[in-house]
Amino acid sequence: MVVYKFGGASVRSAEGVRNLKTIVAGTTDDTFVVVSAMGKTTNALEEVVSAFVSHDKTGAMAALGRCVDYHYDICRGLFDEGIPRAAKALFDELGVLVGAADGREAEYDYWYDRIVSFGELISTTIVAEYLAREGLDPRWLDIRRIFITDDRHRDADIDITASTPLLKKAVAECDGTGRKIFVSQGFIGGTANGETTTLGREGSDYSAAVAANILDAGSLTIWKDVAGILNADPKFFTGTRLIPELTYLDAIELAYSGAQIIHPKTVKPLQNKRIPLYVKPFADPSGSGSAITAETTERVSVPVLILKKRQVLVSVRPHDFSFVLEEKLPGIFGLMHKFHIRMNMIQSSAVNLSLCVDEGRMLERFSDRLRAEGFRVVQNSGLELLTIRGYDQETFTRHSSCRGIYLIQKTRRTARILRTQTPDSDCLEV
Repeated sequence: MVVYKFGGASVRSAEGVRNLKTIVAGTTDDTFVVVSAMGKTTNALEEVVSAFVSHDKTGAMAALGRCVDYHYDICRGLFDEGIPRAAKALFDELGVLVGAADGREAEYDYWYDRIVSFGELISTTIVAEYLAREGLDPRWLDIRRIFITDDRHRDADIDITASTPLLKKAVAECDGTGRKIFVSQGFIGGTANGETTTLGREGSDYSAAVAANILDAGSLTIWKDVAGILNADPKFFTGTRLIPELTYLDAIELAYSGAQIIHPKTVKPLQNKRIPLYVKPFADPSGSGSAITAETTERVSVPVLILKKRQVLVSVRPHDFSFVLEEKLPGIFGLMHKFHIRMNMIQSSAVNLSLCVDEGRMLERFSDRLRAEGFRVVQNSGLELLTIRGYDQETFTRHSSCRGIYLIQKTRRTARILRTQTPDSDCLEV
């Protein structure tokens, strides 16, 4: 068994779905295919959720209609009759849910998971139908009934122990003696009592890694719209270079720093069974790509730049000048966990705490709670966090000299620079 994961960019068009079929058809191994929502469908469904929980059903149905039209356009390029019956049934079900249910702001995360999860269900239904018509005979699996998660909506963890017998049973029940192909969803799962959950943005990588772990796969390949793992995102930087080999440790440190190439949770299920992870170019399946394994022949020899946009610097100080480190940190971190606040950098003094966090809808509620507990809270938004791993002096000097810098931290191998989102042009070079 090999596991292939295709992200939203890979299946954003009819041409992309046809290319997926070519890649899957190009191997004789049993293949477990994990597919994300098509294109920017997750963003589109988030618009539906926002309108829905605000009691704007007209806006929610309008946003849903745009999402339906997008998928219909893709299906017209794949099927003579347009959208397959099974995919239409899912859209009908979603339309009934959005039109009839009572969304409430207090249950945003619950409704998010119920609505946004349809993106993956619909995309995999379309992909499976196309593969079937092309003679590949796939089996579609509803991963919500297989991957058992905790009940932390929008950031659930998969219980691998509970999920293992369910996935193995589903695979074993596949009839036939020839090659077996399975198509299933990334990003979503379900609680033990049947409630749908999501695994966090980019969680499809994590889904694929868990499937590879449970199935003792020979490898996991993530198909991307880049040549492999580069030392910086080419959307933001010029002069990027391919990194052909990384260790599991390299990969997890890059992911934790914010590298978008893989999800932070992806590495551990693979490392536990020493399953190699390949990142390959979707547009050029014969390309060499990058390999992540337990050991490599060479260390990463170039600086790696990781840019996280939409950052906020939250500065916290108690009004009574009590010592933050001694008395207040456990409570502050507890509130961050409660409100799903992701901390990317921290700096403290006796009475001041500076937190670099992701933008998010819960940030104001977190800040209000701190104020209610006696803290002075100031926010600086519109920032970006640049992490440089394995920096050299030239690279550090170039980026630490940019205007609009709020905070710099530096260790022996890693530098982190919090700055405005409109840096000097020199800061766009690797």
